[in-house]
Amino acid sequence: MNQKSDQDQDADRDVATQWLARLERPDVGEADWLAFDAWLEAAPSHKQAYDDALALWSELEAHAPDLAQALNAAPSRPAASRNWMVMAGGLAAAGLVAAVAVPWQDLTAPTTTYQTAKGERKTVVLADGTRIDLNAGSRLTVHLGTHERRVEMADAEAVFDVAKDAKRPFLITAGDRTVRVVGTQFDVRHRDGRQSVVVARGVVEVRPTGDAPGRGYRLTVGQRLDHREGEAEARVGLGSPEAAMSWRSGKFVYRGEPLANVVADLNQYVPRPVRLADARTAELAFSGVLAASEGPDMVRTLTLIAPVTSTETPDGLLLRAK
Repeated sequence: MNQKSDQDQDADRDVATQWLARLERPDVGEADWLAFDAWLEAAPSHKQAYDDALALWSELEAHAPDLAQALNAAPSRPAASRNWMVMAGGLAAAGLVAAVAVPWQDLTAPTTTYQTAKGERKTVVLADGTRIDLNAGSRLTVHLGTHERRVEMADAEAVFDVAKDAKRPFLITAGDRTVRVVGTQFDVRHRDGRQSVVVARGVVEVRPTGDAPGRGYRLTVGQRLDHREGEAEARVGLGSPEAAMSWRSGKFVYRGEPLANVVADLNQYVPRPVRLADARTAELAFSGVLAASEGPDMVRTLTLIAPVTSTETPDGLLLRAK
C-alpha cells in the first residue's frame, strides 16, 4: 500500500486538531470519547496525526506566550514549518492556547487536603461522587471548582474512580505531569520522583505540567505509563490494573517492578527505613507478592524471593543486589 499523500496527511492532522479542541470543551461527554476512539482506531495514520497534534499541544504549553509572535512570522518561514504553524493556528482558534496559558481557577470553591499515616489506608468520597482510595503515607489536595476538578498529589499513591461530569474535567498534578480525565478508573503513583499511571477503565491523557519537558500520551484500558521527574521521555506499555490496585486489599502484586518502587511501598508500612545500595539494585526487576499484614517481615520475605541481601545499619536496612 502506498503511503498517504501530503494532502491526506494534512487532512488527518486537521481532524486530529479538531478532536483536541472538541475533547477540551467543557461539555464533552461519553459520546464524544466513544466517537474519538472510533476515529482513532479507524486507521494507523489517525493515531500518528493525533500524537503529532498532542506533541504540538505540549510544545505550546511551554511556549504559549510566544505563540502570537510565531504565528505572525509564519509567512516568512520555510515550507517545512508551514504545517506546524497551521496546526498552531488551529489550536489557537479553538481556544486551547488560552486554556493552557490561563488555566481556570474557581477561588471560591473549597480546597481540602487528605492524607494517610504510615501503614494506614483510607477511602474518601468527594462531593461530586468521585471515590479516592489512598495508600499509606499519601497526601493530596482536592479543589472542586465550577469548571474543573483539580487534585495536587504530593508523595502519594491513590486509585481514582472519577464520577463523570462532562462540564468539569478531572485534572491530577503529580510532579511534572498532569493526568486529565472525564470519568474513568485508574491508579496514580508518585513516589520518590517517579510517576506511574495504570488505567482500569476509560481514557486517560498524561501531559507535561507547565514548562516540563516531554510530550503528551493517551492511555486506554490495560496501559501503563512510567516517568521520572525532570526527564523528557516516558515509557508506555502494558500494565495490569489488578496488580497496580492490589494494595487496596493489603497485598502488593509485582510483575517486573523496579526494586526502587517496591522499596518505596515498603517504607510506607515498615517501622525502619529501607534503602538501596546503588542504582543497579534500584533497577532490579522484582516479581512476587508481599502482604502488608507481615509488617517488618515484609523485608525478610522480599529477600527470600528477590536476589538481594539485607544489612542492618544505624539508619535502617540496606538492600544490595547479590
